[in-house]
Amino acid sequence: MNRIRRTYWTAKAVGWDNLPRRLLHMFMARTGRLRRRMSPDLFTDEAFRKSCQAQVEDQGSLWEERRTRFFAVPSGQLLRRITNEGLWRERVINVCEKALAGEHLMFSNWYGRLGWPPDFNLDPVNGIPWPVDEHWTCTAKSGPPRDDIKLVWEASRLSLAYYFSRAHVLDEDPKWPRALWQMVDAWIAQNPCQKTVAWGCGQEVAFRLMAILFGVMDTLGAAEATDKRLYAVSRLVWRSGRRIEGNINYARSQENNHALSEALGLWSIGLLFPEFSQADRWKSIGLRVLVEETQRQVYDDGSYVQHSSNYHRVAMDDLLWCIRLGEMSDCRLPQSVYDRLGRLTDWAEQLCDPESGRLPNYGANDGALVLPLHCCDYLDYRPAIQACRIALQHQRAYAEGPWDEKALWLCGEQALQTPLRPLKREPIFTASTGGYYVLRGPQSWCMTRCHTFHDRPGQNDMLHLDLWCRGRNILRDGGSYRYYAQEPWKSWFQSAAAHNTVTVDGCDQMVKGPKFLQFCWTKSKLIRLEESGDKRMGLLQAEHYGYARLEGSPVHRRTILRVDDSYVIVDDVLGHGNHVIGLRWRLLPGEWDEKQGVWTAQVENQPYCLRFWVPDRTAIRMVRGEEGLEPEGWESLYYGRKQPAPTLVARCVTELPMTAITVVEPKQESESLLAEGHYPDLRPDAQVPLRLLNRDFTREELQRLAWPRFRLC
Repeated sequence: MNRIRRTYWTAKAVGWDNLPRRLLHMFMARTGRLRRRMSPDLFTDEAFRKSCQAQVEDQGSLWEERRTRFFAVPSGQLLRRITNEGLWRERVINVCEKALAGEHLMFSNWYGRLGWPPDFNLDPVNGIPWPVDEHWTCTAKSGPPRDDIKLVWEASRLSLAYYFSRAHVLDEDPKWPRALWQMVDAWIAQNPCQKTVAWGCGQEVAFRLMAILFGVMDTLGAAEATDKRLYAVSRLVWRSGRRIEGNINYARSQENNHALSEALGLWSIGLLFPEFSQADRWKSIGLRVLVEETQRQVYDDGSYVQHSSNYHRVAMDDLLWCIRLGEMSDCRLPQSVYDRLGRLTDWAEQLCDPESGRLPNYGANDGALVLPLHCCDYLDYRPAIQACRIALQHQRAYAEGPWDEKALWLCGEQALQTPLRPLKREPIFTASTGGYYVLRGPQSWCMTRCHTFHDRPGQNDMLHLDLWCRGRNILRDGGSYRYYAQEPWKSWFQSAAAHNTVTVDGCDQMVKGPKFLQFCWTKSKLIRLEESGDKRMGLLQAEHYGYARLEGSPVHRRTILRVDDSYVIVDDVLGHGNHVIGLRWRLLPGEWDEKQGVWTAQVENQPYCLRFWVPDRTAIRMVRGEEGLEPEGWESLYYGRKQPAPTLVARCVTELPMTAITVVEPKQESESLLAEGHYPDLRPDAQVPLRLLNRDFTREELQRLAWPRFRLC
């Protein structure tokens, strides 16, 4: 790609409306003005005292008054009611005890050795210390020799504060507030203002602020909460506000959740610290950015600008915190913010598997769990959905369970008294603005994307298919592993090869740009979406043009036909010339047995089968954990961790157009798409019927493919 085109796509990826902000930030950074604006000399103790309009020594009274406008502490009795003792010990007490033994919970899943109190500037994976006493504008970036900055940012979010606070509320053991204050003291001592990478991102500053506020508020009555310590925290909060305000335009230029999180920081400080002379200004800025960015980042159909399930939840947690904190201070946010959070919640509930609580592992997944106020797994989205439904509609999406804890902390004890009214799930769900489509069967459902990008994409995953049955993710997304890693991992998890879709000539659907940018954004078209009158059959047909830049202008068209819990996926690659076509199905981990071209695994004690019909001379192989320049068979469910995953790879060199057919279904003795007598044309030894090779089904063809008694609307 020539320089002019690269410049164009870089500007488009940044966003035309945000280009002035980004250019201004580059100018400020390169001329040293940003560093001067963030000079430690402007964040001194003397400057803090001048900013306070109250007696700074009387911290106890100030914090007690603040406490009345913060989230109420639930009773230990209610916490025991919704979470059994074994789960509480595993997900809360063990985390706290391991922290005191030097093992720090990382990204809600694995542990890194940081000692106690933690060494907050140590990368626990590579054992590399990050600089102290150097301004963050010089050090806050990933790359050799220090690898991934998120590995050192994670501990500095101080998420342990939530765990120590929760443990203290339930068993009232004084060692937990003692541990919390030891952690806060250590962080302040190890991170002089603006002189470590922990200050390098305004969103990280905001997340740390949330955790500190939560921990301090819930341990105010402890002997460790001395005036001296409360003074140090107040000064840290003030410094955090100045840090965020000084560079919030850069957060806005990123067009993502950074702007929401940093606005949250200013809104929270403005509400809770009126003694600061900047409080009204920070509250005003936070409010304005929240309203503007929420309106822009949340699409009308409830999907989110970052094309990511996990970032969708980050936005939900950010907005829920802001809404509830505003209500506690009698400063209700505008209705538009409530409306957008409601849309985010409805979307998440529609794509949330009702048995496991998981969403497709779709898009970038950086391990963020902003509010770890529950004993559910990181992958369980029910706590966020439940809390938002209760806060917004005074209704619950799920019956009582451990996913209620977040709502209990943020919405009060009345949260458990709200009526149960689950969102109705239709056989077809459409979020057309964001390009999400769901077909739902009696015990299964699938999700695919058909979207023309208007906001910055992150992964090459158009027409990826996720399939779920009985709470198990049969066909799945590979995840994103780490944002900063050595090749091939740096690029592979973003590639089409890490998704359940088609590749052409080993290329991706988009052209990789610098850092997180993608060029030549994919365009797509929804061709057909309909269902039978009795809802037992659904059909989706769509195509994308990500490969049209290649010779012969290949176009990938995918047709998904659902009949009850059976799925037929027809992949057409249109165009001209000879091409290398790849098709991958990333499978549920476990043993997949192959017999006469049928791969079978047990899913909740029922066999589930997958079968291909592909062009002659197609090589089909099952792979797990292959490394090298072109890895295959991996997935990442949690940030910084990858594991082998069974993957079926079909690859052939063929003349276009070509067609591949995949059937995925429960194995039954009767009424199966593969059962002899129902579809003789689909028997393993039969020729693929010509009607399936048509790139546009007629109603009659669909009627024949489904059971004869079905009738299309």
